Amino acid sequence: MAKSLVVALGLWALGGLLGLHHLYLGRDRHALLWILTLGGFGAGWLWDLWHLPGWVATANGPPRPPQSGAVPTLSPPRVAGQLLVGAYFGLVAALGVPWVPPPLAVALGVLLVASVGDQGTNRPRVLVAAFLSSLLFQGGLLPTSLATTAVAAWHRRFDPPRDPPPPLSARLCHLGLGVAAFGAPLAWGGVSGALGVAGTVLTLPLRVGVLPLRAGWALLEGLGVVGGGPEGGRGGAGSGANERRRRALEVLGLRGGCSAEDVQRSYRELVKLWHPDHNRHRAREAERRFIELQEAYEELAGPRRAVGG
Repeated sequence: MAKSLVVALGLWALGGLLGLHHLYLGRDRHALLWILTLGGFGAGWLWDLWHLPGWVATANGPPRPPQSGAVPTLSPPRVAGQLLVGAYFGLVAALGVPWVPPPLAVALGVLLVASVGDQGTNRPRVLVAAFLSSLLFQGGLLPTSLATTAVAAWHRRFDPPRDPPPPLSARLCHLGLGVAAFGAPLAWGGVSGALGVAGTVLTLPLRVGVLPLRAGWALLEGLGVVGGGPEGGRGGAGSGANERRRRALEVLGLRGGCSAEDVQRSYRELVKLWHPDHNRHRAREAERRFIELQEAYEELAGPRRAVGG
């Protein structure tokens, strides 16, 4: 069915930031890019108005013949888009999806821009370039995206035309899967963070209510009225030390009789796991666990301190 420029303009005006005009014209990968970047950060949506007549003419024209061996002209807007979207995807992964390697996210962003329209690139080489450049630049997102963009531009090519095009239901399914692959990890990270905040809020009254009791007990211990603290009462020092040591072993996941090497190994593994930089989606819990691990390690690995139960 012939495409109408009037309809394309209306979709551009009403839902252009979500790529509805691209979906109407059969430019599904461009539509996915616009959904994930909100119209190319707004600037791409405005730039589309200039190209709409040509895209409508292409959609209504004869099928594009295969261009085997031909190399597309290097497009500065496409290169700039690969650089920006690659860095954007990497930043989203680093901040919101800690279990997705940022180099992989950078490569996916560059590949998405490279595949817009009738073009493509060498996907395996782009992925390898992203991971190698990330190691070379020590995880820097912008230089990693720049190097990955250079490789994608160097291996640019025309993709073979799809004839006949898939039905609309299949296209919408593919588009939905692409959006879900990007949005589901972010949604999970948001839910985890919300649950962590909710837990903190719900337990806050209990924590605040206990503070006066702890302060009063500390004052009575300081006046010598009561014992049982770390230095109070007969056997208080030993009992307190044993309790601290038991708690430290529990925090590090160890049992009595473990060696100093066991303490160091468990401490290092758990510190990597709960480091706040690696748990931005649950920062409060990670900070609490990190402090508990440090205190437990100091308790068990102090000078001339026995580790056994």
